[in-house]
Amino acid sequence: MKKKYNLTDLDCANCAAKMEDAIKKIDGVNNATVSFMAQKLTIDADDSRFDSIMKEVVNVCRKVEPDCVIEM
Repeated sequence: MKKKYNLTDLDCANCAAKMEDAIKKIDGVNNATVSFMAQKLTIDADDSRFDSIMKEVVNVCRKVEPDCVIEM
């Protein structure tokens, strides 16, 4: 399943790259892109575990950028 989410308060391109790398390492994620310029997250992950994967994505993003919010 592929979905796009808006991001709020993503402050730098370096943080976006770190978030993208960390998200790609989560089990069940096929691909992910974090665009600093567009303030968007695009994720392609396993359909059957999508909700649990997104919980991990939120946790990973908070570790990199505590103020960043994924608008779901």
